[in-house]
Amino acid sequence: MRVEALLSESAARAPEHTAIVCSRGGRWSYGQVDAASDRFARVLHDAGVDHGDRVVICLDNSIDAIVALFGALKAGCTFAIVNPHARTEHVCGVLADSGARVLVARSPQIQSLEPSLPRLLGLHTIIHAEGELKASIEGARVYGPRFDEPGPDTDVAALVYTSGSTGEPKGVMLTHRNMTAAAEAISGYLGNTADDVILNALPLAFTYGLGQITTAFRLGATVVLERSFAYPRAIADTMARERVTGLPLVPTMATLLLRHDVGGSGLPTLRYITNAAAALSAPTLSRLRETFPAADVYSMYGQTECQRASYLPPEHLDMRPDSVGIAIPGTSVAVVDEHGMPAAAGAAGELVVRGPHVMAGYWNRPDATARALRPSAATGDTELWTGDLFRTDEDGFLYFVERLDDIIKSGGEKVAPRLVEQVIAELSGVAEVSVFGVPDEVLGEVVAAVVTPMDGATLTREQIQRHCAKRLDAHQLPKVVTVRDRLPMTLTGKVSRRALRQTAIAEGWSA
Repeated sequence: MRVEALLSESAARAPEHTAIVCSRGGRWSYGQVDAASDRFARVLHDAGVDHGDRVVICLDNSIDAIVALFGALKAGCTFAIVNPHARTEHVCGVLADSGARVLVARSPQIQSLEPSLPRLLGLHTIIHAEGELKASIEGARVYGPRFDEPGPDTDVAALVYTSGSTGEPKGVMLTHRNMTAAAEAISGYLGNTADDVILNALPLAFTYGLGQITTAFRLGATVVLERSFAYPRAIADTMARERVTGLPLVPTMATLLLRHDVGGSGLPTLRYITNAAAALSAPTLSRLRETFPAADVYSMYGQTECQRASYLPPEHLDMRPDSVGIAIPGTSVAVVDEHGMPAAAGAAGELVVRGPHVMAGYWNRPDATARALRPSAATGDTELWTGDLFRTDEDGFLYFVERLDDIIKSGGEKVAPRLVEQVIAELSGVAEVSVFGVPDEVLGEVVAAVVTPMDGATLTREQIQRHCAKRLDAHQLPKVVTVRDRLPMTLTGKVSRRALRQTAIAEGWSA
């Protein structure tokens, strides 16, 4: 199945059912979104796009972005969504790397890009969201019939740009089959139906946010789009008003909800919460379950290259609170050693993923593709080597250990930042924590920790180090500890270890 069929088939089944609710954009039925994306596809067609051309959409979570991405697919194009709050250099990098023919953006973004546009030789059309896109959404005429025969589901539907651990943006090629297979698996284990209402404040520029659209549209469910999670009380009001049933979040969003004491009594319809970014700390997970007792919590693991790899069935949460579960339906995962052979239970190894949801590769990066996608030593099937260390228990449930690139090497010993973070998070008064390595002349690296306190709590370096000394070995103890009001975040809402480490090096942090 192709991604645009998720919309058109739901529109054919229930054209009047609400597809999208926007706080600043009203309500849109499936029939309206389908017709608007048809019109926008005609705008692209009239602009001279060809099959496979790239359309870069520099828009926030909005009806405009939804119409643009489905219109691009209906025109036979590949879309790439870029967060409009990203640095101009990043947007230009995506435009150049993708060889985009079309840019869809609002006037402020277009103005910021104007000095760089002459260097983007492939770009021939700029569509103003306030102009051509607005007209296509509001136009009264519906174009038909459909434009061309749809291509195969092996066509690249989306380029999703990720910097990974290197800081160098790479375009992950997701085919139509990749995206629809992931939507089928995720909606299956979440038990989604057309009656679900999913609140999505995650950026559409990333697969966790984008996946809320494909998962909902597969079944004809409703998505409430929010542009940010900056005002959790207002979002809680929206959730109550719209009778939200599903809430995907990342740890920072959970912290904000809990910090503002947004209780579950006013959200009786909420039946599930998902987390697929950094792991929730044990105290945060416990408080989240206390606050929303009627909601199942799904701890999950994924990365852009496979969208989602595993989930923990909620009935296992009490027994395995640190686990990210088992492979999503229709796929397989394994923890392997450096030779690609299965690692013993309890032993750390790299996670490999197989299934129809695994990317086609990195755009124009054959070397990076060859490193990530390799033939299985056992079966010869293509596997995604994630670059993440995991272990399994005796029953095969997965436990995240660390990103290979994040491992701290101190005095000949290896330290997993995640382990140190878990210990610090257990200390009363800790809201968030990030652990990373900083250079040291003697040991190579030493462990550094940056901690933010809960409102009203007081934390000191000595207090944190005494707590760690009771639980950690000497080489794991944080030698550098800083308490700050906030941590730097990536555009996906994760704590940016890279930014913290760069600050630490620039400021000469040391033990």
